[in-house]
Amino acid sequence: MGRIRGWQRRHWRDRSKAERVELQTLGTWYFTTWFFSFAWLALPLLSAVENRPGPLLVGGLLMLAGAVQCAEANRRTRPVLDHYLGRAVLPPRALYPAGALLAFNLALDLVLAVLGGADAVTVRLCMGAALLPFGMLYGLVVPIRSFLRHSALLAVLLMAVFGWAEPDAAGILMIGVLTAFATCFSLFACRCSAWNLAVLWEAERAGEVEARLAVAEERLRFGRDLHDVMGRNLAVIALKSELAVQLARRGRPEAVEQMIEVQRIAQDSQREVRAVVRGYREADLGIELAGAQGVLRAAGIACEVSGEAGGLPPEVQSALGWVVRESTTNVLRHGDAGRCSVALRISGERVVLTVENDGAGSCVPESGGGSGLTGLRERLRGVDGTLEAGFVGAGVFRVVAEVPLSGKAAVREVTS
Repeated sequence: MGRIRGWQRRHWRDRSKAERVELQTLGTWYFTTWFFSFAWLALPLLSAVENRPGPLLVGGLLMLAGAVQCAEANRRTRPVLDHYLGRAVLPPRALYPAGALLAFNLALDLVLAVLGGADAVTVRLCMGAALLPFGMLYGLVVPIRSFLRHSALLAVLLMAVFGWAEPDAAGILMIGVLTAFATCFSLFACRCSAWNLAVLWEAERAGEVEARLAVAEERLRFGRDLHDVMGRNLAVIALKSELAVQLARRGRPEAVEQMIEVQRIAQDSQREVRAVVRGYREADLGIELAGAQGVLRAAGIACEVSGEAGGLPPEVQSALGWVVRESTTNVLRHGDAGRCSVALRISGERVVLTVENDGAGSCVPESGGGSGLTGLRERLRGVDGTLEAGFVGAGVFRVVAEVPLSGKAAVREVTS
């Protein structure tokens, strides 16, 4: 999985779902680190520390070291997440500064307890505030069993040391509870969120693969159409040209007729290739509707199709079939849709096809040469149809094609 480049400079609407969730998760982790430091360290110390030089000095150092620890945790959060998601390898000593700050904060907390500079509850809360920033990082780096084993050893060590400083059963039990809370919080709040992110990225990669497969299938279809058009004609041209050469060498006047036939076939081939390139071959609307539903659902996009294509004139089905195909392809390639609806209905003497999706940016790009909105409008003009496309709400894009039932009998060829 490649790391996202330039994510800081991109607008929220330009991000994929996975990028949005990841950014929100990182922001929550950043906030959580400072929240616990403020609620469990700063507030208790400001209200409970003894007004003596020793406790005041230790308390001030604790608050300063806690702020530095939070800043270091925030600095290492993204590299640790990238390591967990397999985007980058975390250097072996990357967490050494965070570990040293944890040890320093715990030592200051122990000194505060020995000096009697604050009540037992405040001392324990300060210890918990020191454990959480490091636990949130360490829980993503090592396996779960190792994390639980190391947390249990740390809990026993802290209970023994602080129990020596303040031999109180309730206080020792509180140390164990706070260590268990920090362990569980790091696993359930952070590691579970990271696991959900990994699953979401995997699903998004699968969707991208489906989109690429859909594009590749469209290219194969185009290649087959081109082969069907040109294969036979080129074979006939080659045979007739060879025959004309043989007749010309013998001085036979039939050579001219053969070359005239070669010229006619070449001109027909040129027109047929032009029709294939511009997509003017017949497209079955029923097949296109079923194919669009299958491809979108395979890509993880909920697709609802309503209406029947049976009974419509062939030229109407062909024109609207291309609208369905182009719109579906662009939902896969350009959008971030979670839902797409395709509705076909008859309104008076006109057939109305509506394709709507909730993927911001999934509009068909304007481009010439028979692609995008330009190409669709060109096809619909061939049957006296119209096309409207644009955003109709926050992130909702709609394509509406209307074709008269009494339209022209065939799609007109458009010369280049």
